[in-house]
Order: sequence, then C-alpha cells, then structure tokens
Amino acid sequence: MRSFTSAIIILRKAMLAALKTLVRGRSFLQALFAFWISPAVLKEHQVNGATLQPRPRTIEDFLKEAEDLLMGPLDDNRLSDFSSQLKLQFRERMQSHAESMLPSYNHLLPSGKETGQYLALDVGGSTLRVALVELRSREMPGRECSIVRIDTFQITPELKLLKGMTFFDWMAARINEVLSDGDTQGRGPENPIPMGLAWSFPVEQTSLGSGLLLGMGKGFLATDGLLGQDLGAILEKACKNTGLNVQLGAIVNDGSATLLSQAYVHSSTRFGLILGTGTNIAVHLPVSAFGRAKFGKRPETWFDSASHVIVNTELGMFGKDILPMTRWDKLLSAAHPRPEFQPLEHFVAGFYLGEICRFALIEAIEETGLLGGVVPPSLEKPYSLDTATLSRIEADQSSTFDTALPYFAATHPSTVKPTVSDLAAIRALASFISRRSAALLAASVFSLWEVRHETEAEYITTRQNTARAAPLVAEAAAEHALERTKVAFNGSVIEHYPAYQTNCQRYIDQLVGGQSKHKGAIELVPALESSILGAAVALACTDGEQGVQ
Repeated sequence: MRSFTSAIIILRKAMLAALKTLVRGRSFLQALFAFWISPAVLKEHQVNGATLQPRPRTIEDFLKEAEDLLMGPLDDNRLSDFSSQLKLQFRERMQSHAESMLPSYNHLLPSGKETGQYLALDVGGSTLRVALVELRSREMPGRECSIVRIDTFQITPELKLLKGMTFFDWMAARINEVLSDGDTQGRGPENPIPMGLAWSFPVEQTSLGSGLLLGMGKGFLATDGLLGQDLGAILEKACKNTGLNVQLGAIVNDGSATLLSQAYVHSSTRFGLILGTGTNIAVHLPVSAFGRAKFGKRPETWFDSASHVIVNTELGMFGKDILPMTRWDKLLSAAHPRPEFQPLEHFVAGFYLGEICRFALIEAIEETGLLGGVVPPSLEKPYSLDTATLSRIEADQSSTFDTALPYFAATHPSTVKPTVSDLAAIRALASFISRRSAALLAASVFSLWEVRHETEAEYITTRQNTARAAPLVAEAAAEHALERTKVAFNGSVIEHYPAYQTNCQRYIDQLVGGQSKHKGAIELVPALESSILGAAVALACTDGEQGVQ
C-alpha cells in the first residue's frame, strides 16, 4: 500500500511539473517527459527480479541541463561572439600556419563556357572511380554537365597491400579498361589525354597537376619506395606501360572539387563544404590576403596570373579555447589521442556526434534511471553509439518509435528493454547535439563569408593605384557585391541527417540578417558526385582545351 501511495505522489508531482513546464514555455516534448519521468517506480523496470528504486534526479532535470549546456551558447549573441572569435583565428592563420588555411594551386573558377568530355578519377579509401564527364555549359540549364560513363572498382584489403608502382599499375589497367570500352582512345605522343584527379590522401602539391606523394595511411602500402616522388609522373608512367598516353592536368581535394563542381553550374559559388565523417571547407579568396610564406615555392608566373585562389581551410583544426565545452566534450577530448589537433571537428563531424551522445547517455542512465538504470554492455565501448543510430532515432517521428525502438534494442541489447519514453529522451538529447553541430558549422560558414567580404574590400584598396588596377578592381568589386553566395555541400551528415541542412541554413540566415554589416545572403546547395565532376571542371579550367572527344 505504501509503495502504491508513493507512486501516486510521484505521479502527481510529475503532472504538476509538466504543467509548470508548459507555463514556462518549454517544448511539449519535454513537458511529456515530466509525465513519463523515468524514476523506475513509474516504469517498473526490473533487473534480476528486483524493482529498481527511484533515482534522486529526473530525466526531465537532466534534459533541461543538457539543453542549457549544449544549446545555451548558441543563442543569437553568443553564436555571433563565437563567429567573431573564429574569424580572428582564420585571419591569423592566413598569415602563418603550416597546417590550415592552405592556398591550393587552383586559382581559376570555371566560366561556365567550358565544353567537352573529360577523363576524371576519384581515388578514395575503398574505391577507385573512373569516369568520362561531359561539360555542356551553363547555357543548358539542368543539363550543364553529366557523367557519360563511370566505373567503380573496389580497393580491397589485398589491393591496399600492393607496394609502389604495383598499385598504380593496377589503377592504370582500370583506366585503360574504361577507355578501351568506349569511343575514347589513347592519343599519340604529341596529344595525350588530359586527366583530372580527386585524391583523398595527403600530397604536397607543386603545381596544378603535380604533387609529391606523402604517406597515404588507411592501410595503403602504395607509397613504399615512392615517397616524395611526383604523383603525376607516377600515374602517367603507369598508364604508358598499358599503352595509354595520359597527362595529369589537375589534382584536387574533396573541398575544392565540391566548390568547382557547383561553380560550373552556379556562377556565385565560392565555398565547398564537406560534412560527413569529417568536415572541411574550401573557399575562394584574394591571394593578397595571405602571407607570402603560405604559398611555399611557386614560380612568379603563378602569382602573375592568380588574383584569387581556392583555399583549403582545414576547418576542423580551428576553435581551440573558444568552443563551448561541456563535461561530455571534455570526456571525449580526454580520451582522444590528439585532443587539440582538430577541436572544431570534435563538435561538428559525424564521427564524433554519437560519441558525445554516448557520454551523456551513460550519465543519464546512471543518474536518472533511463533505460532502467542499466547501461547496455555495447555502450561501454568507445564510439559504439554512431551518428547513423542518432539519425535513425531523430528520423522516427512516430509516437511509438516503430522503427527506431526495435533498431536500438537490437543494436544495443540489454537486460532491460528500452521503452518509448527512453527513446524520446535519447531523441531529445540527439537533437541538442545535432543542432549544436549545425549552429557551429553555420557560424564557421558565416565567419568565412565575412572574411571574404573584408579581404575583397582590402584587395580593392591595395590595387587601386597599380598598373592593372581597372580590371582587377572591377573583378574584386563584383566579388564583393555578390547578392547571394552559394555554398556547395557534400557529405553524409549534411545530406542525410534529419533536418540538419535546414537547421544549418536557419542559423546562417540568423547570423547574416542580424549580425553582419555586409550585404547579401548565403545559400546552401547540394553538390552530388562532386569529386568526379570537380576533377573534370578543374581540368577544364586549366588551359581551355576541349577535353577528350
């Protein structure tokens, strides 16, 4: 009888708390938590036949604190303050920093008039893709470019063990296979096939189409005996051994490829954004905004022809000492082998969102009785709660979590079955973490957008009295006056995580509308197949050739 009376008292308090929550303007979902509230007396979870005792802290209290910690620093003023501090870090590293704000060799944006078929390669951690890309010009809306043919070859664990030229010989054989099956044949010695390459590994680029091989990582042994040698020469030699005469005309990374692929379609594209397992942004900026040492050893002819340059920001490396750290972020950082190497990536990228949620979820289980107060054994393992699971939970908007509940129960089995209220709590927690990521990414884009405006204005001022002033100033003025800057995006999180793109765009709009002294707008646009298309566009920009016919 006493237990029943206690339960009634707790239920009454829970309902009163829910009403107060609604009065305070809290979300309806959180008000429901005040009713569902986990103390195990209400849910009557049992472990080994024993009813668990009420916890001193409710899940409602925990979620309120989690929302304050994760979302509080993102209100208009504080998010703007973070953006301003981030902008200072960008400007500082544009002068001298060896690992971020790196000017590429790509300084030409497409005119949109490039036409022809181009051979493009995309080499990633698990696949080699070889494609023929046709560019038809911006004058054909909706049909500006297309992939005429693409073949995908798995890079198996056995292939990763191929050493030195053996791996590149395998690549060359696949390239020859694709070209031999089509209409495009190898040209003579005086007329090689131009080729663009999206290379997802470190390379010390020495020109647009060449770069010194660095360690590939990810289990590859292809650089054995080839470290420091020119990637373009290696690939051309391997192709020559198959009877195919090619010339590597352009090497691009993922961010540059994303920017270029959409700049061909949308003339106002100036950013390439990647957000999947990791994150990065490429941005088009004036050369004059950078310290000369940032460019390494380049011929003066490059500087004579380049007024602007595509910059690999290495975005994940920023944010030290200015990010709003919670205790869960500190746990992630403490367990990370390189906690200060990519601080912003830990807050934003897909590889880490699930891990932040895992730390918070374990605390909620132990302190509030969520999931019956029992931590599923799988969740004890680092990075066992992946972002794909959070995405599934946030995507399930049914009242009974028809798909998410059985998936979570199967993925993280426990002696206590999860309930609908458990999943509702996890979904709320996941939403705080994903929205925080979207807000911080939006602040990053906004900061770089402001850097563009500021550096274009500085460029105009410094070039007004030079011999080539008129065309250069006109170009910079046009850049400065863009009414709508497009940010091409690619990656599993921004493409597929529920409402992520919408939330990110909303935060961008708030920052532009409420905080910026610059005119214009920023629009996120998808860049599908950006690696292949971007490699082809980079190649088309190099010298005005009409591609392979």
